[in-house]
Amino acid sequence: MTSQVSSPAEQADGAVVTEQRKPAGTKDVQRLNRVIIRFAGDSGDGMQLTGDRFTSETASFGNDLSTLPNFPAEIRAPAGTLPGVSSFQLHFADHDILTPGDAPNVLVAMNPAALKANLGDVPRGAEIIVNTDEFTKRAMQKVGYAASPLEDGSLDGYNVHPVPLTTLTVEALKEFGLSRKEAERSKNMFALGLLSWMYHRPTEGTEAFLKSKFARKPEIAEANIAAYRAGWNFGETTEDFAVSYEVAPATKAFPVGTYRNISGNLALAYGLIAASRQAELPLFLGSYPITPASDILHELSKHKNFGVRTFQAEDEIAGIGAALGAAFGGSLAVTTTSGPGVALKSETIGLAVSMELPLIVVDIQRGGPSTGLPTKTEQADLLQAMYGRNGEAPVPVVAPRTPADCFEAAMEAARIALTYRTPVFLLSDGYLANGSEPWRIPDLEELPDLRVRFAQGPNHTLDDGTEVFWPFKRDPETLARPWAIPGTPGLEHRIGGIEKQDGTGNISYDPANHDFMVRTRQAKIDGIDVPDIEVDDPDGARTLVLGWGSTYGPITAAVRRLRTDGESIAQAHLRHLNPFPANLGTVLRRYDKVVVPEMNLGQLTTLVRAEYLVDARPYTQVNGMPFKAEQLATALKEAIDG
Repeated sequence: MTSQVSSPAEQADGAVVTEQRKPAGTKDVQRLNRVIIRFAGDSGDGMQLTGDRFTSETASFGNDLSTLPNFPAEIRAPAGTLPGVSSFQLHFADHDILTPGDAPNVLVAMNPAALKANLGDVPRGAEIIVNTDEFTKRAMQKVGYAASPLEDGSLDGYNVHPVPLTTLTVEALKEFGLSRKEAERSKNMFALGLLSWMYHRPTEGTEAFLKSKFARKPEIAEANIAAYRAGWNFGETTEDFAVSYEVAPATKAFPVGTYRNISGNLALAYGLIAASRQAELPLFLGSYPITPASDILHELSKHKNFGVRTFQAEDEIAGIGAALGAAFGGSLAVTTTSGPGVALKSETIGLAVSMELPLIVVDIQRGGPSTGLPTKTEQADLLQAMYGRNGEAPVPVVAPRTPADCFEAAMEAARIALTYRTPVFLLSDGYLANGSEPWRIPDLEELPDLRVRFAQGPNHTLDDGTEVFWPFKRDPETLARPWAIPGTPGLEHRIGGIEKQDGTGNISYDPANHDFMVRTRQAKIDGIDVPDIEVDDPDGARTLVLGWGSTYGPITAAVRRLRTDGESIAQAHLRHLNPFPANLGTVLRRYDKVVVPEMNLGQLTTLVRAEYLVDARPYTQVNGMPFKAEQLATALKEAIDG
């Protein structure tokens, strides 16, 4: 095959062979512009670890990447069953990418359940690597296979590689004296080694990781390394894999800087730590473990050296109660949860609105209602964040758009909370929380100054000349009240949920005062300084696609596909959902059609239609998975033509 340069259309729609070569004495090597790999197996097969290691090596190699972990909610679903299948999808490329990919080019299926659960996503012609050792009659019957799919012709449209992974792993580890069951646990490392050979991934990082992970059990570390090397050597020597592949580093995709691979929850934790340092305040997290937010608690608990204090409470209510107490005491206070936990925290969020104290409420959204789909993603908590409290209790809402953007979103939530003395919702979701991508580590001078001034003494003079402290005497620009640290002489004041008198903070049941305080709290939120929304519209389009949160990647990928095909379409994405950017209404009215893709039943659409009286149309999905770019491109093309 002669060398060729892939066109933008090809880059958008599929992996393209840009070069094929065969160095003397070796196998063919094909250069691709992008690849999507999915590891799938039983929830005990280590697929998340395998995918994570492949991702780490890919990041160190310099590819752009995006990942999609997918795992069951059960701690340990029955082995070999469809509900117990765990998978990890990785999309990596030599150019800028935005999603984990619509369909895998390579599926690694560790058992019949993994094959059956994922085959529907695999396009014809893709490669499938199957662990033939697991295709026993009983295992196949358990998932409804009457005959072996490896023999009945149902996989004829695919490039199938039958590999006895378990047998080869056990054989490779004979010298370690492990039982067969112990040796079998390393088959995921054999598979990782094989895929690392196929795509020329570095190996040093994974071997160092295994030595560190099993430092207290060096024999287990060496066994896993041996299985990993055996997988690599198998790819090099077997005749079944005649070609390996190269995906060059994405040298033009990133601005100059130092990068690392980062998940959304990790980026969010780092953003909170950075915000506390920039504010020169201790960070307090009051939390109760809940999927998919628990990783933030786990990570922050490691950073006591940065003045972080984590409190794992007995329940959601105690978690936010402790956080609000920390806010009163002068900390940058945070509570983390998911949708069901937000419902439990709602009363205390209302108390924070009444007390007007800074508090960051992190909601990593998941499928609902109730317990719903704990390990699947959704964007269905927007209206709960906006209105899920008694009375008029306005709260600012911000939402990150990518895993790396969770860092910036955390900094922005802290800025708003500290500047305006208010609780703030940060709406991430399971897709962002568990997904990962390259992140440029910012320089310290790039971070905003978040320092605040605490009240130091009297701030009001009475008619008789007496100087007193009024806890609700507001900043004329921000309408924020003073932040008085308890125990400061002369700053004694009342707190609690009963309505306060304007200025003095005394308990008040006066109707006119209550009306004034309600409207003032709303005006404070309405007046928050947020940047204008930016519109990507190079061609003067008539159709605008408006998104928020994690729909950014699929929407942008879909817009790129449409523009490559000659379609004219504009795109805008919201970071601030309350208050909306000041120019949003003007932007929306410029377009004949506004389409709003959401992983809910149209919650942002409802808000936009009510606020601006524009005919925004929803495009919704609530299946627990993120949008696919091709799916969105088709829907947007119909909107353009309709």
